[in-house]
Amino acid sequence: MTLTRRTFAASTVAASAFAASAAHATRVGPSPDVPLWRTPAVIAHRGASGERPEHTPMAYRLAVEQGADIIEPDLVITKDGHLVVRHENEIGGTTDIADKPVFAARKATKVIDGQSLTGWFTEDFTLAELKTLRCRERLPQLRPANARYDGQEAIPTFEEVVALARSESARTGRTIGVYPEMKHPAYFASVGLPFEQRMADALKALQLDDRNAPVFVQCFEVAPLKTLRLMTRAKLVQLVDSEGGPAEAPGVRYADMVTAEGLKAIAAYADGVGPHWSLVVPNDGDKLLPATTLVTDAHAAGLLVHPWTVRAENYFLPKGLQRGLAIRPDRPRLHGDVGAVFKALYAAGVDGVFSDFPGLAAAARPE
Repeated sequence: MTLTRRTFAASTVAASAFAASAAHATRVGPSPDVPLWRTPAVIAHRGASGERPEHTPMAYRLAVEQGADIIEPDLVITKDGHLVVRHENEIGGTTDIADKPVFAARKATKVIDGQSLTGWFTEDFTLAELKTLRCRERLPQLRPANARYDGQEAIPTFEEVVALARSESARTGRTIGVYPEMKHPAYFASVGLPFEQRMADALKALQLDDRNAPVFVQCFEVAPLKTLRLMTRAKLVQLVDSEGGPAEAPGVRYADMVTAEGLKAIAAYADGVGPHWSLVVPNDGDKLLPATTLVTDAHAAGLLVHPWTVRAENYFLPKGLQRGLAIRPDRPRLHGDVGAVFKALYAAGVDGVFSDFPGLAAAARPE
């Protein structure tokens, strides 16, 4: 990956502050050389995305203010090979690109991981072109207050998010880690933009290519993580959904990956597992059920456990934890008893938790 001299210089200067704050990090968890700040760590899912448009500098800064230990940038690739931060490579729903007549002709329909999508895709634009766009709230019907911040910020690059984390580390005096996700590596490889070498090069250029660096690289696909394992010393995390399987591996089921044997297999190439939170604390559609053995089994295999993604809105919670619907049944965006989910996950022994509401995750965290 090509970095400008100015960007690299800024990242190098910030690295000293990052390293200094990391020296004060508490080393905990099943592997003693993995710095996890506090445990369980609060991981800001796309920043404080429940209160600001996701993957924006303002969302990341708010997350740090609310107590997040780690901020998460989802990474996709531009036409000219840069790593930029968007939830998906289709950006019609998270930017103002539909309002740009100059880009109207680039609207396309593509098949991404078996799903047909129509819109605008990062791989059809240079970084300079993407920088002319402004970010928007992805879920305006569920989070209308976030839409007040539409149009204020540009799409950040991975380097810019790392620089932000380092700046916040220096400002707060505590380590702020980064948790990039490689999105759709098999698809990007199919269009001539392989992910793994770009990811490895970026980690090296940003001085994050070390097991003790405050970074985790995550992915739902298996093969890219195995390839990246040969290229970097940074910590890797295998993401696992509650159903289905990795897009690039037909016949492989996520359910088999979180058995005791499956977790041992993950430990051969990764340092942690990131399961959907319901795989740790299941529910019957109404109430939370006792925790599974996933955390115990993962720790026995030497893996950290970082479940995703806890959200506060009734829409995402079991019925028994939903609140206020008797008065306003049309408002699934009202917050429910999300604290019960956090507390159950913490009691299960997880090493960190992803949330759109890092302030709530931090408030529920045991001392």
